[in-house]
Formats: sequence, structure tokens, C-alpha cells
Amino acid sequence: MNSVVVSGNLTRDPEVRMAGTTPVCILGIAVNGSRKNKETGEWEDIPNFFDVIVWGSRGEFWGRNLSKGDKVVVFGKLKWSSWKTPDGQNRSKVEIVADDIESMMPKQDRPKPEYPEPVPVEVLGEEIPF
Repeated sequence: MNSVVVSGNLTRDPEVRMAGTTPVCILGIAVNGSRKNKETGEWEDIPNFFDVIVWGSRGEFWGRNLSKGDKVVVFGKLKWSSWKTPDGQNRSKVEIVADDIESMMPKQDRPKPEYPEPVPVEVLGEEIPF
């Protein structure tokens, strides 16, 4: 199963682009891990940095409503990419493709998700067929 949940702070303002006719938002997130320093015996924070991809209307929404430094929880999947640089070196990275994002800002400051208006459904007759 490919599923990931991380929480951290945005490292930069979101960037929204178009992939054809579909909006895509690119975020950077810093997620702290910790390890024990062998010399001092103290625990140290170790930052991990990830790019997060958010597709469609969710990407547009978070692109408008998040900014550098905001604390978020990202729910998604890991995606591994590889490529060759112009000078022939192999490169790779792991990104998170977000299914959902939750803002961890104080409740009064959180953006409210914008959902499309529901489409009316026609019911045949007065009985519901189930």
C-alpha cells in the first residue's frame, strides 16, 4: 500500500501552474525527525524536505490559501521520479502527491474549503428506488 501522512511547515509560498487545462499546485514542506546524538546523548531535530503536488480544484484552493511557514498535515501517496541532467548525471527524488491537506492554523484563521454547488438530482415519481 502506498500511503503517507506527514505534518510540517511550508518552506515556500505555493506555486500554481496549469498542466494543460488542469491546475496543479506545488508546495514545499519541512518535516522534522529526530535522532540521538552519539557524542552528547541529546536528541536532535533533523529536517526532511519534500515537494508536494496537489492537483485540480484542491490545488487551486490551497495555492490561494496557504503561505510560507503555515503548518499543515498532508495525506497522500509517494511518487518517485528520475531523470538525466543535460550533462548526463542521473537524478531522482521522492514527491508526495496529496489526496488531502489539513491546515493546522488556529481555527479562526483557517480557510474554508470551497466546494462546487450540488447538482440537483431528478427523482422519478415519489418513491426512491432502493
